Amino acid sequence: MTLLCLLPGCRFVRVARDGPGALTVLAQARHDHARCPTCRTLSTSVHSRYHRRPTDLPVSGNAVRLQLAVRRFYCRDPACPRHTFAERFPHLLARHAQRTRRLVQAQARTGLALGGQPAARLLAHLAMPTSATTLLRTIRSMPLPAVDRPQVVGVDDWARRKGRTYGTIVVDLERRRPIDLLPDRSAETWAAWLRREPQIQLVARDRSTEYARGTTLGAPEAVQIADRWHLLLNTRQMIERWLARVHPRLKLLPPVGTLIPSTRRTKAYPRAPAEALVRAAAVGRWEVLYDVVRRRRAAGQSLRQINRETGLARATVRKFAFAERFPRHGWRGPGRSILDPHLDHLHARHREGCENAMQLWRELRRLGFPGTAKQVRRWLSERRTRPAKTTIRRLQVPSVVAPTAPTSSPPLPSPKQLSWHLLREPEDLDADAAAAVARVLQDDEAARVVDLGRQFCRIVRRGCGGAQAEPGIIPAFDAWLADARVCGVRVVERFAVSLDQDGAAVRAGLRLPWSSGQDEGQVNRLKLLKRSMYGRAKLDLLRRRFLFAA
Repeated sequence: MTLLCLLPGCRFVRVARDGPGALTVLAQARHDHARCPTCRTLSTSVHSRYHRRPTDLPVSGNAVRLQLAVRRFYCRDPACPRHTFAERFPHLLARHAQRTRRLVQAQARTGLALGGQPAARLLAHLAMPTSATTLLRTIRSMPLPAVDRPQVVGVDDWARRKGRTYGTIVVDLERRRPIDLLPDRSAETWAAWLRREPQIQLVARDRSTEYARGTTLGAPEAVQIADRWHLLLNTRQMIERWLARVHPRLKLLPPVGTLIPSTRRTKAYPRAPAEALVRAAAVGRWEVLYDVVRRRRAAGQSLRQINRETGLARATVRKFAFAERFPRHGWRGPGRSILDPHLDHLHARHREGCENAMQLWRELRRLGFPGTAKQVRRWLSERRTRPAKTTIRRLQVPSVVAPTAPTSSPPLPSPKQLSWHLLREPEDLDADAAAAVARVLQDDEAARVVDLGRQFCRIVRRGCGGAQAEPGIIPAFDAWLADARVCGVRVVERFAVSLDQDGAAVRAGLRLPWSSGQDEGQVNRLKLLKRSMYGRAKLDLLRRRFLFAA
């Protein structure tokens, strides 16, 4: 039993069973003397005795409670303010503690890994029962792990409440571990943190103006690096903003080449009339808001003022203010359907003249189709050349089969989807994406914007990989800036101006191998922890759990 229940500073006396699944271990101090905690005088004069009954780690699945015989001694130093004192067991118990240090540590580690409620449920089965509140209180009392002073850090924001409040995460890029969570993403908070770490030499960040200003205030000597992934993301967002303004005009462009009939679905299956009415009403409400924004903008109001008075999101206000027409949603393509793998068979049977939905469904069932006849009937309803036999007489109106070859321009993808296609290299596009890009490039302004966007993406990708950038990359970036600032497209010119204002960080990002990519991975882990702590994820508790888990 001594080997199974090692008690630092104590001598094992005996063990007794205290009911099913519970043991009581009797122990006492090894020495016959103790030191006064105030004057450190050694004493052997016993004043009295009492017992402490703390909980300890379980043994072989049995809960263990210690019964320690504690002695109270006289202090023999006349000048000491203490007259008596109790002997202590610093390696086993804290003062007034009801749990041993090793039990507290085991419970805290379980709580750090699982969270309060899940850990409390598990510990009850491991003979270490405690409440979730006690676990969280224990985690809050643990000292944070000591870390080396960082010199290269990455900074990014994370959502405490998405769209409302945000915090800041700081990562040591050399050691690949998070080192702090800050309560907001303001420049002042970030600058104050940097002033406490004067040894920092390099800061990798996104293109947030708050982090740029905070780094300049808190660490003016540090090198700032604009993350290359965010540069590519900002380029795509710039293309998307331009497309949102000109998308109605681009939809009028004719397709390039001959349109080939396809059996692929180009739209979703028909929905109920009530859903169409709800969608039309929603579009009508947005059109009213679009007119309101355009009128206010024409009256000279700023975008910030419109955002404040209308309550619309800033991105929505900006999109409506610069759009030539109401920006209707572009074609996004239909979602996946379990009927899609069997469309070729359905089209072939329909060309043979089969318009019996139940017969088609039975054939598909033999081919492995797991759906119901309703899905086949819905597909067939748009392609019937004659009413079904089960249709009531007053509704038997012959329908006209839609032509197999398209007679009008195919739908153009939405601005967001189209922006991805326009920035990819031509050899990386599939047939549908290449046709959409070729159709858009018929517009002269679109050709200029896409060419500049692709050039900048190539420059950024040339700066990725290796400690040394490709020779000539900085002159290529400077030449691109000069061309973009006089291209005649307002969105591209403003993007070039913003890059020029952050030019030192952008050039450092193209030259140096560091990036804030590690921040994105740590934010992903932080979100997992935050959601697993739903309802209890206050910043101090989340910060401790996140840093201990690192």
